[in-house]
Amino acid sequence: MNPEVDARAALRLESLLTLERRGWDALCRSEGGSFYGEIMTPEAVMVLVDGSVLDRQATVHALNDSPPWSSYSIEDARQVPTGETTAALVYRATAHRLGRDEPFCALMASHYAIVDGKPALTLYQQTAIASR
Repeated sequence: MNPEVDARAALRLESLLTLERRGWDALCRSEGGSFYGEIMTPEAVMVLVDGSVLDRQATVHALNDSPPWSSYSIEDARQVPTGETTAALVYRATAHRLGRDEPFCALMASHYAIVDGKPALTLYQQTAIASR
């Protein structure tokens, strides 16, 4: 099988959305640290709405200590090709936690690269926005 064709398939919109949903589902089960610890490259960072920049190890610790999300939605998703074996997924997310009146609303950007034949998260950024 042609690795270039496989990379393009793994970086299609639906494939990236599946990865993002797996991440959100893990966050809803309080398993986000384990999920992102596996999918992030060693050099990857997460840039959060509070200005934090977390490397992979800090992400694992932070997510393991975070309360779970009770629900989420992904809207307006689009895939942005950034190279032959890289792509970004940009979308609007709305998430809810029990005990919080206001949802968390943000634009998300997740950048993936094919590493060892599968997508790996290299950069993730949140930008806070008003709820609709």
